[in-house]
Amino acid sequence: MHTNLRSFLEQLRKEGQLIQIDALVDPHLELAEIHRRVIEEQGPALLFTNVKGKPFPVVTNLFGTVDRVNMAFGPKPERIVRELVGAMDRLLPPKLSSLWELRDPLMSVMKTGTRNISSSHAPVTQVSTRDVDLTQLPALTSWHEDGGPFVTLPLVYTEHPETKEHNLGMYRIQIYDKNTTGMHWQIHKGGGFHHFEAEKRNQALPVTLTIGGPPAMIVSAIAPLPEMVPELIFASLLMGDKLNMVEVPNHAHRIVAEAEFVFGGVVPPHVRRPEGPFGDHFGYYSWVHDFPVFQVNQMWRRKDAIYPATVVGKPRQEDYFIGDYLQSLLSPLFPVVMPGVKSLWTYGETGFHALAGAIVRESYYKEAMAHAFRILGEGQLTLTKFLMVSDVPCDLSNFKQFLEIILARFQPERDLLIVNDTSNDTLDYTGRKFNHGSKGVMLGIGEPVRELPHRYQGEGIPGITQIESFCPGCLVISGPSFEQDPEIANRLVDYANQHLQEWPMICLVDDATIAERESSFLWTVYTRFDPAHDLYAKASILRNKIRYEGPLVFDSRMKPFYPGEVLTHPDIDQLVTSRWKEYFPNM
Repeated sequence: MHTNLRSFLEQLRKEGQLIQIDALVDPHLELAEIHRRVIEEQGPALLFTNVKGKPFPVVTNLFGTVDRVNMAFGPKPERIVRELVGAMDRLLPPKLSSLWELRDPLMSVMKTGTRNISSSHAPVTQVSTRDVDLTQLPALTSWHEDGGPFVTLPLVYTEHPETKEHNLGMYRIQIYDKNTTGMHWQIHKGGGFHHFEAEKRNQALPVTLTIGGPPAMIVSAIAPLPEMVPELIFASLLMGDKLNMVEVPNHAHRIVAEAEFVFGGVVPPHVRRPEGPFGDHFGYYSWVHDFPVFQVNQMWRRKDAIYPATVVGKPRQEDYFIGDYLQSLLSPLFPVVMPGVKSLWTYGETGFHALAGAIVRESYYKEAMAHAFRILGEGQLTLTKFLMVSDVPCDLSNFKQFLEIILARFQPERDLLIVNDTSNDTLDYTGRKFNHGSKGVMLGIGEPVRELPHRYQGEGIPGITQIESFCPGCLVISGPSFEQDPEIANRLVDYANQHLQEWPMICLVDDATIAERESSFLWTVYTRFDPAHDLYAKASILRNKIRYEGPLVFDSRMKPFYPGEVLTHPDIDQLVTSRWKEYFPNM
């Protein structure tokens, strides 16, 4: 497929999926709001040619629809993964007849990798300098409380100080000044592991920051790959070709030959600097915390470089479509990496880490719980906050159907496990302490144990002003805010056990109308509760086993100690509305 950004943009033009905006647009807040409105309408990619105060054009919304994601990669990678996984029993041990039958996918795999090309054939080396000025980049300030401009599609390459195994990750980059940025290495990220090893040796870690290049690199950088799968090899598989690299002087790494920009430098040991705030993909601000610092000393770029960017915020944004593509692509690998796990899905509306669902094998009593432990011990899935597991085949992306299957089978005394005091996603503040939280596992296995109600037909619930049903068995209610009545969820437990036994799941939220849309329900319920703090049920302890009874009450109201929801500033909203015809004069 596409070996650089340019060929992808050309395809988008031909397909009518790219609009050029020649009006002067400010990268501080204005450009991001235009992007958000277009992506909400499932609109095209946007090329901004006249960016205020900056010498480079900006392209956004490259992957903002399912169709554009498919344009970037086509069906071939998915087919290769399915064919090879489906043939593993024939490949081990390999037989000549089996290898011949699988010659097409095997040849595709054999073509993967990197190759060196000369500097004269590497567009990224057209301009190079050690006099770097990062402030010339049209980096976006997306939300008015952001700590400054951020590089939002950064491809950060590092190598382990000893083994030289590489990592390509997407870690947001806050630009501090001409030569210095933040490096937002979260606790579960490969680049952070490399920096940890370098710090133990009191060494600076060489870093290569790439902006632009093959679209496959963007997807590979955020893919939850098994640790043994190198990201550059995976990017090559998505491209269907080897990745062109070029050796450059005075830098520890080769660089991507067809990138738009590349910056070289180091992250020194034991240096931290406040980074943030930033409106992130959970739909809230992440607060200021100390993170490592990237010191940039070299730049390479195309002479006519284009700066790609994205905007994150309340789902669904561009990252949602990339995440769903990756899940579909990698899903055949789950049963290989985790035998007994038939399918797995994480929900983009919850920021992916807040909620996962799985279909597993249940061939003996509570085997499903063993598979749940296996899932929670695998790579980025270790940061899953709430995991729901069933042995009933279904389409996990249809959450309403999946939740109904769970609730019809859920037996609280047997099927609920809360694990206190665990690590938590760096961007999830529901655990009350940075990087700390808890986990919940909820099973729904075997035959149904109850018939679920579809509509609430009971009397009013004390203290509750709105009552809605999200799906059979799941009630959504709202009343006083957390500040007005922080204990109402706890008090509701007794009432629920007496009057709401047929509703195994009750969600207390600030506005019960979120039950009308699956995306709103997922975002609200699972990004605003911590299992240990905010899940209430009648419980007793028997020989170190906590036995839960009756309905579960999830307190998913906004808490005063949570960071704020990202919202467009009224002045920017008014500005973009007033200029809309300038941006799109032919629409």
